[in-house]
This record gives sequence, C-alpha cells and structure tokens, in this order.
Amino acid sequence: MYAVLDIETTGGKFNEEGITEIAIHKFDGHQVVDTFISLVNPEKEIQPFVIKLTGINNKMLKTAPKFHEVAKRVVEITQDTVLIAHNAQFDYRILRTEFRRLGFNFERKTLCTVELSEKLLPEAESYSLGKLVRSLGIAVSDRHRANGDALATLKLFKLLLAKDSDKSILKEVVRAETLGELSSRQLAIVESLPTETGVYYLHNKDGDIIYIGKSKNIKKRVNQHFTSGGDKARKLQKGIKKVSFEKTGSELVAILKEYEELKRNKPRFNQRQKKRLFTHCIHQKLNEKGVKVLEISPVNDVNEAVLTTFSNREGAKSFLSKINSHFQLTATRIENNNLHNEKIAQIFEKYSITGKNMLLVEKGREVGEYTAILLKNGEFKGLGFYDLNHQINNIHILESIITPMKGDANTKHLIETYLRKNRVHKIISLEPGTD
Repeated sequence: MYAVLDIETTGGKFNEEGITEIAIHKFDGHQVVDTFISLVNPEKEIQPFVIKLTGINNKMLKTAPKFHEVAKRVVEITQDTVLIAHNAQFDYRILRTEFRRLGFNFERKTLCTVELSEKLLPEAESYSLGKLVRSLGIAVSDRHRANGDALATLKLFKLLLAKDSDKSILKEVVRAETLGELSSRQLAIVESLPTETGVYYLHNKDGDIIYIGKSKNIKKRVNQHFTSGGDKARKLQKGIKKVSFEKTGSELVAILKEYEELKRNKPRFNQRQKKRLFTHCIHQKLNEKGVKVLEISPVNDVNEAVLTTFSNREGAKSFLSKINSHFQLTATRIENNNLHNEKIAQIFEKYSITGKNMLLVEKGREVGEYTAILLKNGEFKGLGFYDLNHQINNIHILESIITPMKGDANTKHLIETYLRKNRVHKIISLEPGTD
C-alpha cells in the first residue's frame, strides 16, 4: 500500500517552514482507495516568492485548520503505507518536523519518484516534476498546488511501476511490509484478489519473488496454488507469505509480461524456460516446378522463409486447414499446398509480423486506458499504457512511455500465436524506419 503525497510550505529557513497545503492519495497499486486534501494554517507568514509560485496567500489560510487538527487524519491515511513523493526527502522531513513539534515520532518508509525516474527513465532530459510529466505526455493541472502535484506524482508512479520489469520497487515494498510469518487469515488475501486479467507474483517472507504466473482470472488461479496437491505444490504453499499482482487488461500483455519477467527474475518454483517455445513452422518454398508452396516442417530443418511458428505439428496442420478453408483451396497434401503467389502474399500479410513496423493497441487496465505494443521490423520492442491519443501519435512521447523489452524468436511466436486466435482492439502501421 502506498501514500502518494505532496506538501506546499511557507518557505523560509531550514526546519522552520510551515505546511500550507497537503494532499495524500492512498494507492493500493491499482487504484486510489482514500484521499485527504486540505489547506493548513501554518501560523506564520508565507514568503512572497511562494505566494507568487503557488497562489496560496496568508488570507486564504486564516480559517484553515492548524496542523494539529489534521495530524490524526495524516497518521490514519498513511498507516501501513510507503510514502511516495517527488523529492520525498523534503516532504518527509517537513512532516516529521511538524509531528515533532507535537511531541509525536512520525516514521514511515519512503520512495522518491525522482530517484526511481533516474533509474527507470535514464534518457529523460529533466527530472523536475513538471518537465518530466510533460515529456511523458501526462496531463497535469494546478501545478505547485498540493493536489495537482500529488496527482501528477501518482500518474508518474503508476508509469514507473509498469516500467519496473525487474520488480525492484515491488520487492522493496514487500520486504518493508512483511514482518515475520503470515497467519492463515493473511493467507486468505487471495479473497481480495481481482477476477481480472494480469500477472501475479508469489513472495516469500523476504519479499523475494518465488513464482510468477499469468491468468485471465487472477483470483481463481492463485486460489488453485493454495489448494493444489503434490510435493512441489506444498513446498510452494509453505513458501508463500505475500501475493501481489499487476492487472494488464489484455491477455496478450499478460503473456508478454510473464515471459519477460520470468527471464529477468528466474523464480525458483517456475519451470526453467525453454530456449525455444516452438517446434514446427509453416514456411514458403519453391517446389520442383518452380511454384511457391507452403510446407510444415520442424524448425531445425528450415532455411526458407518462415510464415509462422507452432508449439507442435498438430497446431500447424490445423492452421493450414483453416487457411485452405478461408481461401477456398483444395489440397491433396496438407504439407505441400500449391497456392497462387498472390494468395500466399495475403496469408503472410494477415498472419505474420515479419518485417512490420506497427502498434498493436489493446484495452488497458481500467476504463479509458489502452495498451500500446510496439513492433519494429517485426521485433517486439516493448509496451506501455496510455489514455490520450497524442501519447502514441508523438513518437518521442510514445517511446518514453513504452517499457523497453528485448524481443526474440519466442516473443514473435507468442504474438503471432495470439493474433491467430484473437482480435486486437486496433493495429496502427508505423512508417518504416520510425525511431
């Protein structure tokens, strides 16, 4: 659980500043579950440059509550959370100073979005909140007011969580939250998991990820982990002390994120990934008469142009039969179909991503949000979430919100397998050489 906050102050000498406005959004990693916003009477004058910057003046604060009147609410909304702020050291220091004046020792774990951005967005030109969110296409209003900046920080933090493929943020937070052994009641956390599509993470008592999975129903799948039999399942159940998850909205995104994060994290209870997820392919060749044909072969035996790949030979046969039916073709041998060049070109265009530059647009994690999956020259380059069209129409903003992922033959296989079975929301062609 996180508490994303921003504080405006009077300005002045170090440790003599007073709070003029505070905004806190309690965020469970997926949605805001509580909010507190208030002007605060600092009982001292505001510096002129601060008035000009924030628009908050002394007259506005005369009837505002004093800090001791809001302190209990601050404690309640931040209880058992990690404080998130842009330049967290400043906001945390100000809060602790105010509580010390009341004789209360206020302690929370903090994460700074400046430091996280420097790590996860190394190409950014500036890490000031205003310039950074603008460069990412994040809409922001009421800059230099507590709630405007807190909301901008929240949107930035959500983007950083999505880009954190190594899950370093998640692991650090779980280490902070998990104290000792979890009770049976806490194991029932599965009841609070969503019935939505996404990737889930099973953690041990140290916060380390010991298993990663994907599902169209996270709650149902995690429940199966807790109720499965067998030695391996019981060992996994014994090791689980925390369950976290990331909603993806799209099954394709869940598939790609699971594959990427298994490569990065190598959890001990996941089976070791195969070097190659496919065994057979449909490829194009010239027969003895010089006519283009499509043929099913083991991938190790192929040097010709590959149309698409399959996990087994039966899948390839089934797909080739579907092609015959779609193009109303008659074939004497499934493995060797004489097709007109034009029809083969149509098949390549419809079912292969080889050499293509495009965005696959899928639904996002919440209403109004979408996912952009970037392909360049047929290679998967990464994905990101957006809610405004200009974020994907501007290639520089697009590549800022995209979480880079290294595509390989397996990701190509996963994408093409998905496209054969499912419709995506939208496909946007990009100009060749776009970068």
